[in-house]
Amino acid sequence: MQEQLTGKGCFDDKSILITGGTGSLGKALTHRLLSEKDGKPRKVTIFSRDEAKQHFMRMQYLHRTAATDEIIYRNSERVLNFVLGDVRDYHSVAAALSEADIVFNAAALKQVPACEYFPWEATKTNIVGAENIVRAIKQQRLPVETVVGISTDKACKPVNVMGMTKAIQERIFISANLSCPDTRFVCARYGNVLASRGSVIPLFHEQIRSGGPVTITTADMTRFLLSLEQAVSTIVDAFRLGEAGDTFIPRVPASRVTDIATALIGTRQVETKITGIRPGEKIHESLISEEEIGRTVARDDYYVIRAILPEIGSPADEAPVLMEEFTSSSYVLSYEDTVELLKNNRLMIEDVALDNQEELLR
Repeated sequence: MQEQLTGKGCFDDKSILITGGTGSLGKALTHRLLSEKDGKPRKVTIFSRDEAKQHFMRMQYLHRTAATDEIIYRNSERVLNFVLGDVRDYHSVAAALSEADIVFNAAALKQVPACEYFPWEATKTNIVGAENIVRAIKQQRLPVETVVGISTDKACKPVNVMGMTKAIQERIFISANLSCPDTRFVCARYGNVLASRGSVIPLFHEQIRSGGPVTITTADMTRFLLSLEQAVSTIVDAFRLGEAGDTFIPRVPASRVTDIATALIGTRQVETKITGIRPGEKIHESLISEEEIGRTVARDDYYVIRAILPEIGSPADEAPVLMEEFTSSSYVLSYEDTVELLKNNRLMIEDVALDNQEELLR
């Protein structure tokens, strides 16, 4: 096993590139990097194609004051950099990677129905984008140390375009350990991030504020849930602890979507409506498939799927730990625990409204 990086200081003096850095995850990861929790990076570069979101993100950091968040304020002034570009464009990717030590690939098309209607668009971002990263490192002989590919539970036993493209993205990064032997490629795969853009909780918030109905595709649906902080920690730990070819899976619970809706509605007079499965949706999600069980080991608080290609990674000295698939239907929280999860992450409607008011006052 390769020498593991320590958490404290693992990003010291590193130039870090985040593709898709203006999304929910990219912004949370940027905040973590600027906090100095894992070291002091030399540069943090946000690479995305949305100039408006880049401008808004830049203004958010400029408007922070040393009094409210001294470390974040100081580091955003010192290391934060914005580059406009698209992972679909090889030349933009190659230019952005030219000074990077570490790459976190968060760029993705991830709305399931949208990817079903526009599969080639999903292919260009999720597959061609990943290949552009690998191609640039190989052809330009770039000294990138590590690439972390950020994946999704929908890549496990995929039935929709979004999952299929992310599954291929995983394989592109894993196999790149052979074509780019001086760069370590690892992946992080996880489920729904609580309150991320486009997820079910902000949709339910909006529907409840509008008086309903709250739309649920099917009463049986379950989903893995984790906070943005957990998602970021999974990505950072994949970087710290991962060997070439590893895919990190957080051990997180799942909830029934009906329980989430009921908890958010509370005592309000808002009805729910079953609308039917949308194109490409699963009733239950999987994070580790039956075929992956034999390659799944335990490492700290994670399951780790070892590389499918035998040439990648050190000889297996860790015993497989699972006897069955890791699915959302097998690890379902009770209604009470779902309520507690939402409250602990300040996702009840009254908490979100208060947090938004406080953000505006900053």
